[in-house]
Amino acid sequence: MDSNYVNPHYELRQKEFRTQAISRNAVVFLGNSITARGNWAQLLPGVPVANRGIGGDITHGVLARLDSILAAKPSKIFLLIGINDLSRRFPEAVILQNYERLVRRVKQQSPKTRLYVQSVLPLRDEMLKPDYLKGLNPAVTSLNTQLQTFTKKHKLTYINLHPVFADANGQLKKEYSLDGIHVTDGAYPVWVQYLKEKKYL
Repeated sequence: MDSNYVNPHYELRQKEFRTQAISRNAVVFLGNSITARGNWAQLLPGVPVANRGIGGDITHGVLARLDSILAAKPSKIFLLIGINDLSRRFPEAVILQNYERLVRRVKQQSPKTRLYVQSVLPLRDEMLKPDYLKGLNPAVTSLNTQLQTFTKKHKLTYINLHPVFADANGQLKKEYSLDGIHVTDGAYPVWVQYLKEKKYL
């Protein structure tokens, strides 16, 4: 099992982050490329926002860079991570163990930070080019079920994005799908609106 998360893109993003201080009490969006591609600051004018998404990242990679985020004592963290773990065929137990470690560190290092665990988005098989991504939706559903149970156990907020992004067949909605895994620019305002409607923002 390859848990290596360091690559030139990861290192470049980390270098960029070191020059972009997180404001105290900021809202942090943390995850992989789906988070990285969101222009959260523009979508949330007047809110101190930090985008801490890195394309291709996995739960191990998020853990490795968590300390610098928690040092800023953000007010909220919106976490979305796991699809790249699943694409590498990491066992669900390993992913959940990393979530456990992540939550423990948030509670220890920044206890006033509210951590929101967002459901992993479904894929749209017909649009996917890499074979290793095809047929992963059952694994996504299973992980999300486990994350929902996990958040109850830890008294965290679970954000189910399924109503926003999944069609009747459980696939990523075509109108929001760029390539079967990433979402279009037009999906992000809908996402933010959903978070506002649910009073998470």
